[in-house]
Amino acid sequence: MDQNKIDALRAQAVLPRGHVIEGQLVHASDGASMDILSPIDGQVLTTTAKGTAADMHAAIASARAAFEDKRWAGQPPAARKKVLHKWADLIEQHALELAVLGVRDNGTEINMAIKAEPGSAAGTIRYYAEALDKIYGEIAPTSPDILGMIHKEPVGVVGAIIPWNFPMMIGAWKLGPALAMGNSVVLKPSETASLSLMRMVELALDAGLPPGVLNAITGEGAVVGEAMGLSMDVDVLVFTGSGGTGRRLMEYAARSNMKRVYLELGGKSPNVIFADAPNLDEAAKVAAGGIFRNSGQVCVAGSRLLIEASVHDDFVAAVSKAAQAMRVGDPLKLETDIGAVNSEIQLQQNLGFVDTARAEGGNVVLGGSRILQDTGGYFMEPTIVTGVTPDATLTQKEVFGPVLGVTAFETDEDAVRIANATVYGLAGAVWTSNLSRAHRMVRDIKTGVMHVNTYGGADGTVPLGGHGQSGNGSDKTLHALEKYTNLKTAWIKL
Repeated sequence: MDQNKIDALRAQAVLPRGHVIEGQLVHASDGASMDILSPIDGQVLTTTAKGTAADMHAAIASARAAFEDKRWAGQPPAARKKVLHKWADLIEQHALELAVLGVRDNGTEINMAIKAEPGSAAGTIRYYAEALDKIYGEIAPTSPDILGMIHKEPVGVVGAIIPWNFPMMIGAWKLGPALAMGNSVVLKPSETASLSLMRMVELALDAGLPPGVLNAITGEGAVVGEAMGLSMDVDVLVFTGSGGTGRRLMEYAARSNMKRVYLELGGKSPNVIFADAPNLDEAAKVAAGGIFRNSGQVCVAGSRLLIEASVHDDFVAAVSKAAQAMRVGDPLKLETDIGAVNSEIQLQQNLGFVDTARAEGGNVVLGGSRILQDTGGYFMEPTIVTGVTPDATLTQKEVFGPVLGVTAFETDEDAVRIANATVYGLAGAVWTSNLSRAHRMVRDIKTGVMHVNTYGGADGTVPLGGHGQSGNGSDKTLHALEKYTNLKTAWIKL
């Protein structure tokens, strides 16, 4: 990447953004808009439409009409594949523009953003473009006078609510398989980070996606998100975000048409370090990156560090050293390792967790404070808290910030018990040279993703799904297609 190009893109004004309904950019029905603050300097970056329930209903009606007239679902698979590949091409062509726009909106450091956002999104769209013409129906094993056929059909209208931490990446996890199966989609981005995702929707239209097949409404979750959840005309609802919002969406589904709801929710992922780890220095560096990159605003962040007691002090020192070497600052500078916290509200919540940890007996050995306040932005130093008990708030509640809780353990059984001591089960890791122990930890720690001697990096060839209150269903891989598919049996007497 070229810093001069990044700086030039940063200097560009961001025009006010409207909804996308029936292929057109439109204002909110009542003309209202929302200020978008950049976490880099706390200044207004632009405005977006502040959607109403009527706006959401219009987008859903557009998606329903597009599905019923088969303008997308009725196209041959080869035609749909061509459009999705063209969309991926356009995302790649505009990658730096999209990455810089997203960083200005949510604060992720540019080196992570370029790969995790447009890079990942383009790859995901291509994956499902290639998958869509390889989804076959089935023939049942019946008696000779019966033909039993199992058809795989699109579900209809999909509502997708996307979070602010990686809007393009997570958006593509929903959009890729939903569109590949021939569904229509209504998208609701986060009110605090929608700009890159809305630009990505515009590129889909440029690629030839028919109007109405993909609509997008910006606005407050309590208004447009609720309208989507309560709609009688949304067939499947997919969401990544907080557990509280996930519960409300399930309630909305029960109160409306009992739509299927798939959730990827919070995590308190344990990173378990045994004394026989292959390389403790490497493990310390990876552990620091696993919680402090993107200011800890990663669903699968290794926010709980479980360390075998015999190496506890040395390992904490090594993680602290690695964290101190990471530069916090302007996320649009290539030398920055850790960018901004997404919002003032999120920053204050992070700091509140540190105060609570102190009050509960935790020892803050690194960080704990807001920094770079003179920039006007929302920055927090990497924070490490030792002496965190299994029942402490820092164990039980997701921070979603650069705060690492450390707990010592004595035995394998202790490690498993502490790792499983929360209601969550999204991700985890174990560092050991003992092959049998590694397999036992993979088996016994209740997570959707378990790393061994690494943390992070799982690509689109493996699913991401939560256990417990971390959600249901899976994103990524061919398994994700199941969420957007209905099975239909044809029982034919010959």
